[in-house]
Amino acid sequence: MTSDSVTGLPENPFHPLAWVVGEPEIGEGTWIGAFCVVDGSGGLRIGRGCDLSAGSQIYTHSTARRCVSGRSYPHVDRAPTVLGDHVFVGANAVVNMGVTVGDGAVVGAGAVVTCDVPPGAIVAGVPAAVIGSVEVDGERVDFLHGSGRDEGVRP
Repeated sequence: MTSDSVTGLPENPFHPLAWVVGEPEIGEGTWIGAFCVVDGSGGLRIGRGCDLSAGSQIYTHSTARRCVSGRSYPHVDRAPTVLGDHVFVGANAVVNMGVTVGDGAVVGAGAVVTCDVPPGAIVAGVPAAVIGSVEVDGERVDFLHGSGRDEGVRP
């Protein structure tokens, strides 16, 4: 693995200012923005046609137990993370290790995803919770909030 001479980041085919580590499986047509962290060290599959907005972070590992134990817990925990096809991850959102985000889901900007997200769901907040759903009919895409359409819902 070589690194960019200006940024020092490992080279990747997605964005020169993104950090991609490990061997993630990344589907065709996926776009990764600047300042993203894509951690494939514990097994990562990102589907086709996904968008990872600037500053988003996808993790497959955690050092929390090791850190808080003063290193007496010697392991780095790892668990595979999966983003289905056509998943949108908003700016500065975090998807934690071991999470599966279903096909066509939207992760709102700044969300912290700590558990699985159903296909077609819209999640937002810290920790992320389902706030709506995505309805796709050909070229028409509606973001539904609660019991009906809400033009105010913006991923």
